[in-house]
Amino acid sequence: MNAQQGTGTESAHRVVVLGAGYAGMAAAVQLAARTKRRQGVQVTVVNAQERFTERLRLHMTATGQELAELSIPEVLEGTGARFVRGWVTAVDADAKTVRIDDHRVLHYDTLVYGLGTVADTSAVPGVEDHAYSLSTVQEAELLANRLGRLGGGTVAVVGSGLTGVESAAEIAEQYPELNVVLLGRQEPGATMNAKAAAYLRGALGRLGVQVRAGVEVAKVLPDAVELTGGESIAAEAVLWTSGTRVSPLAAAAGLAVDERGRVVTDATLRSVSHPEVYAIGDAAAIRQAYGVMHGTCQGGMPTGVHAATSIDRVLKGRQPKPFRFGYYHTPVSLGRGDAVVQFTHPDDSPRRICLTGRMAVRYKETVTASPWPTYGRMKKMPASGAFWPRGGRFTRTQETR
Repeated sequence: MNAQQGTGTESAHRVVVLGAGYAGMAAAVQLAARTKRRQGVQVTVVNAQERFTERLRLHMTATGQELAELSIPEVLEGTGARFVRGWVTAVDADAKTVRIDDHRVLHYDTLVYGLGTVADTSAVPGVEDHAYSLSTVQEAELLANRLGRLGGGTVAVVGSGLTGVESAAEIAEQYPELNVVLLGRQEPGATMNAKAAAYLRGALGRLGVQVRAGVEVAKVLPDAVELTGGESIAAEAVLWTSGTRVSPLAAAAGLAVDERGRVVTDATLRSVSHPEVYAIGDAAAIRQAYGVMHGTCQGGMPTGVHAATSIDRVLKGRQPKPFRFGYYHTPVSLGRGDAVVQFTHPDDSPRRICLTGRMAVRYKETVTASPWPTYGRMKKMPASGAFWPRGGRFTRTQETR
C-alpha cells in the first residue's frame, strides 16, 4: 500500500511521521488509533521500506538466520493511517513540507521526526569502504553472505558495546570455524555490575571470542584493522559497531539540534525552535532528571507514544504533559542459548539484580519480540501504551540516585 496526501484530506490536520522504527511506529499507531473516530485528522507514515526493521535482531540476520518479515502497511491497516514508501531527502520547516525521493512533496501541520541513527562509518579511514555495519537489514545480509563464504579466518568486531557483544557472540556460535576478535575501548559489560559483567565475559570466553579491551582502531584495510599503536590485526571481515550518527536533515531544516545533530526538545518532546515538530527516539535529545536519554528501544517506543498523546491533547485544545522516563533493564543475548539481563536504576546505572542463563534467554526474547504485538494491542486499545510516559515505579525520577 503506497499512498499520498490527496483528495479528501485538504481540510484535515495533517500529521506526518518520518521513520517507522520502534519509536515512529509507536507514534503512528498510537495517534491513528486515538483519532480514527474523529474527523479532521490525517496521519501519514513515511519510511524507506515496507518491511519493519527489527534492529534488536540484526545480529541474527547478519549470521544468516531467517526472520519473519513484518509489514508496516499491514500493521497500519484499520487505523486510518496512510503509508508512503520513500527516502526523505529534505525537510522545509518554514514551509512545513517534506520532500520524498527528491520529487514528491508532503505538506504537514504537525511533524513527528523519527529518523533514527545509523552506524558512523565516517570517523575512521577505511570503515566505509572495507567494513560491514548493522544499520539496515540489507547491510546485515551483506555480512551474512560474506560470513557464509568464509571457511576459516578472523572476523574483527569493532565496538565493545551491546551491539558488538551480541554480534561477536552470535558469529562465534553460528560459525565456530571462524576466529572472532572483539575490539573496544572498554571492557565488554562495563556498565553492568560485577556479577553480570563477569558472566558476560565468561560467556564470550566459552564461545571462543577473543576480547581486546583498551584499544582503538585507527584504520580499516581490505584485509586487516590497524590499531592506534600501529599493531595490525588480519581480518577476513570487519563488523563496525563503534558509534552512531543521526540524519543531517534536522540540522539542514534549521531545527535546533545538539552537538550530535539530535533535535533538542522541550519537556513535552516538541522542538524548542519549531513547536509544530515533535522529535522521538534516537533522533531526539531528550533531557530527563538524570541527563539526556540515549538511544534504545526501551526508551524509543515510550517517546513515540508520548508524542502521539501530546499531539492528541493539543488537537483537543489541551496542554501536553511533560515526558518522564527511567531505564529499567539491559538485556544482552550471548548466542541463541545464553544471555544476561542487568536491571538498572532509572538513570541506567546497574542495580544489584541480574538474570543469567536460560531465564535471561527467555526474558530477552520476550523483550525483543514485544514491540510488534504491542502495536497490535495499541490499535485496539490506545491506552495500553500510555503507561510508559505516565509513570510507574521505574519512571519516578525522584528514585534516581
